[in-house]
Amino acid sequence: MKRKFFAAIAAAISMSFLLCSCSNNTSTSEPDDYISDIDETNDTDEPDVPKDHGEMRGLTAAELIAEMKTGWNLGNSLDSIGADETAWGNPATTKEMIDAVSAQGFDILRIPVTWGQHMSRDSDYTVDTEFMARVAEVVDYGIDNGMYVILDTHHEPDSWLRPQSKSMEIVEPKFAALWKQISEHFADYGDHLIFEGINEARIKGSSTEWTGGTADERECVNRLNKIFVDTVRESGGKNSQRLLLVSTYAHAVTPKAFDGFVAEYDQYTCVSLHAYTPYSFTYHNEENYETFKWDGKEKGSIDKVFKLIEKNLTSKGIPVIITEYGAERKQLDDGTYNTEEVIVWLNDYLGAAKELGIPCVWWDNNYFESGNELFGIFNRNSCEWYSKEIADAIMDMYA
Repeated sequence: MKRKFFAAIAAAISMSFLLCSCSNNTSTSEPDDYISDIDETNDTDEPDVPKDHGEMRGLTAAELIAEMKTGWNLGNSLDSIGADETAWGNPATTKEMIDAVSAQGFDILRIPVTWGQHMSRDSDYTVDTEFMARVAEVVDYGIDNGMYVILDTHHEPDSWLRPQSKSMEIVEPKFAALWKQISEHFADYGDHLIFEGINEARIKGSSTEWTGGTADERECVNRLNKIFVDTVRESGGKNSQRLLLVSTYAHAVTPKAFDGFVAEYDQYTCVSLHAYTPYSFTYHNEENYETFKWDGKEKGSIDKVFKLIEKNLTSKGIPVIITEYGAERKQLDDGTYNTEEVIVWLNDYLGAAKELGIPCVWWDNNYFESGNELFGIFNRNSCEWYSKEIADAIMDMYA
């Protein structure tokens, strides 16, 4: 269960940091008397060749999931709420960043996107064309690397998308309009592009926010999942066979979250979940139950989560992907950090996931030394790994 607390940190980061994008190259301008050797009159009338966005092979969800290994989240960038993707202190995403993530061996790229602030206020709910084009540009960074790219709707539940009966008259048409536009824009992309309907759909601040919600709220999530699937399937192009990810209330893995959950729609749908397990180890929550070392005493919590997933989903032939997991960087009593402890935890966590054939996607917000929730393992400014040991440990699980 993920608790996100966001603060305005952009003021603490210089503009040069924000503009940095893995390269220290500086552009140079030509002198005033520079004369180009290019003959600008040598124009051709050849039409532009449409870009190939990949093949739709007709693979079922289970077959496609079986091809995947492990993934990485581009967190706190296009999902940022503010002026642009740098609003939460991260640099604008570049192809060099995604190239480096791919080169490490990650074959899944999840791109969280918050759309609400880029939609018109009228009943058409039109997505800003420049923003849609920017999202597509980043999607292409992953596709061009042969990665599986997951595109979602992210912080919508923090504002307008409230899964409760009294709000659905407003939520449903806006949600359908959003997915209609996304689906149509990416209709010609092959099966390496995946859609995830809603990120952590929940009533923010409620007493059951992270435990599974109320019966009414869970049913509203079912309704939204169905709208998502139906809208994408009806949108044309290659979307009739696109892999779609539906999720439980808040992406939670609890008995209550699975109560009444509709997981099956067609052979091209899959369930996505989030599991930061156990919370005492994976988060720096400063509670008296927080743990800093992984000695195996809490391994039962990992086993419990995956047994719940097996009971409710995989044992029934329903494929699963965990689109967020991770553990925060913590300082130990001796002044060192918990990298080695995280690696031991990773072996237990990913080992359990592998047994059920579940790919997992590390949550990375690029916060390593400061900021809320230090899940960063990749430095987006230098395109080098903050925690190469952790990245290598993940890869070792899939060697």
